Amino acid sequence: MLKGNKNVPIILALLLVAAGIFNVVDPMNFHPDLKNQIWRVINFVIFLAVIYYAGGKKLFTFFPGRSKEIESELNDLAARRENAEQKLADVEKSIANLEEERAKLIEQAKAQGEALKSEIIAKAETAAELIKQQARVSAEQEAKLALEEIKAELAEQVTEAAEAMIRKKLKAEDHKALINDSLTRVVLN
Repeated sequence: MLKGNKNVPIILALLLVAAGIFNVVDPMNFHPDLKNQIWRVINFVIFLAVIYYAGGKKLFTFFPGRSKEIESELNDLAARRENAEQKLADVEKSIANLEEERAKLIEQAKAQGEALKSEIIAKAETAAELIKQQARVSAEQEAKLALEEIKAELAEQVTEAAEAMIRKKLKAEDHKALINDSLTRVVLN
């Protein structure tokens, strides 16, 4: 009946002693007949044995199993707490490093901005110099064209003026001599 668990006989003995004490102490329940009293105790022990066989083994295995389960849960909670504390420390460390990273990123952005600014200014200066050179070349070309136009107009005006003067001063004979002279030169060349 009580194999495997050495606490069961001690518990049953305590229950019997308790039942005897309750029967002796309670004057309403006390019977002067000792035989009747013994049968009551035997009846109580049989009742306890039936309860033990019906579910007592489960009761005795439940409490140690439950205590192991609670101990396992406490260990699991301790491990989870340590894990959470580690994660908290990591987050706090990353938050502390976040300020340093932010400062580094700002410095990098400023350096990149300055480099980009310098590059844009250099490109703008190069483009401005190129525009100036193109403007100089264009101005020189326009000046040459204007000078050539002026020379052409001047040559035309000089030719017209010379022609007009020659017409006034040249007579028909002189005119024929000039034409013949010009023709002779053209033929010889």
